[in-house]
Amino acid sequence: MTPQTPQPAADREPALLFTAFEPSGDDHASAVIAELRRRHPTLTIYAWGGPKMQRAGATIQERTGDDAVMGLPGIAKVLEHLRINARIDAFMTANPVTLHIPVDSPSANTSICAIAKRHGARVVHLVAPQIWAWGRWRIHKLRRLTDMVLCILPFEEEFFRKRYVPARFIGHFLFDQPLDLEAIDRRVATFAEPAGEERPGPRLAMMPGSRPDELRRHFPILLEAFRALKVRYPQAQGVVAATSERVATLLRDMAVAHGGWPDALQVVVQDTDAVIRWCDVALVKSGTVTMQVARQRKPMVVFYKKSNPLLFLVARIVLSTRLFSLPNVLARRRVIPEFIPHFGGPVPIVQAVEKLIDDPAAAQAQRDDLDALCRQFDGYTAAELAADSIEEYAGLARTNGGGRTKSGS
Repeated sequence: MTPQTPQPAADREPALLFTAFEPSGDDHASAVIAELRRRHPTLTIYAWGGPKMQRAGATIQERTGDDAVMGLPGIAKVLEHLRINARIDAFMTANPVTLHIPVDSPSANTSICAIAKRHGARVVHLVAPQIWAWGRWRIHKLRRLTDMVLCILPFEEEFFRKRYVPARFIGHFLFDQPLDLEAIDRRVATFAEPAGEERPGPRLAMMPGSRPDELRRHFPILLEAFRALKVRYPQAQGVVAATSERVATLLRDMAVAHGGWPDALQVVVQDTDAVIRWCDVALVKSGTVTMQVARQRKPMVVFYKKSNPLLFLVARIVLSTRLFSLPNVLARRRVIPEFIPHFGGPVPIVQAVEKLIDDPAAAQAQRDDLDALCRQFDGYTAAELAADSIEEYAGLARTNGGGRTKSGS
C-alpha cells in the first residue's frame, strides 16, 4: 500500500508537534528533532516532551515523562492526561500544526492523535504501537488516526501493511551511531577494579528499570539473586545501572529495608553502556534496555516481576504473543531466558544466570544469536529516515541529508 501524501495549507509555514511521555520517547524524539533542526534551522517545532527534546531544538510547551507509568494507569494519571489533552486542544486552536508526531506511549497519544486530526493535522507515529503484541482490535483506530507509522522493529512494517496501515521500517535509534568503545572503556575504568589486580568474577550487571513502581518490584528480587550468586561465586562483583541520581538514592533506601546493601555491589549512574561493557552476564528488566545489552552481544537473563497472577490471566485474553522480551520477539524464538511475567522468587533467575556462567557454550550460543538479530539493523539510520518521512508528510522541501537504507535509497 502506497499512500498519497497530502500537501500542507499553502497559506502557512509547516509547524510540527511532538508528544512524548516516557524517557525513551524523549531519547527517540530528540534524535529526530536534532536532525530536522540541522536540515531546517527555522522550522517551528513544538513539543510536550523532555529535556533532551528541548536541547535538540524543540519549543517545550509542557515537560512530560518524569513520572511515566507502565500498564494500566491509575485514576489520577487518567485525569492528568485528560487535562493535558484539553491543553493540547486549546494550543492547537491557537497554533495551527501541520503534522503531529506521537512518540510511542499509545495509551497517552491515541486521544491526542484524534485531537490533531480534528484540527486538520496529519499524524506520523514515531515508534509503532505494539499492536502485534496485544489488543489487535486497536488496529482499526490506528488506521483512522494515522497517515504513517514509522517502525523500529523489522517485522512491524509487514504486519501493519497487511492490515492496510501505511508503515515504514526506519531502523532502531540504538544502532544509529557506533559505540565509542575506547571512551566507554575509559568510563569503565572509573568503577572497575584497578589495573593489575586479579580480575574478579563473574561480573554481574543488574538493570531494574527507571520508574518507581518498577524499582519496587524488581530491585528486591535482584538483591536476592545477587546474594545467592555471591554464595555460589564468592568472587562475584555486581554493578546496578541507575538511570538517575534520584533512582540511585531510591535503590539504596530500598536496600535498607531488604537486608542492607551487599558487599561487592556498586551503583553507576547514567552510563548503562559502560555497565554492559563491564559485565559478563546481565540481569535485565524487560524493555528497550535489552536491546542495549544485545547490541554489545552480552549474555543476559530477562524478567519482569508482577505481583498479581490473576491480573495476568485476564491480560492473556488480549495478548497476541508468547514471547515478550525484544530479543526473543525479533528472533521469533527463545534465544535468551525470559521470565515474563515472573511471580516467584529469585531461584529460576539465579539458575539461568548460573548456566550462562558455568556453560561457555551456552553463553556463546546466545552471543551468536544476538549478533544475528542485531544485523537486521545494519544499513539503517533511524533519525535520518524518520526525518525524511516527516519532511514528506509536513510538505517540507527535501534536503540532501536523507537517511540510508540497505539499498542506499
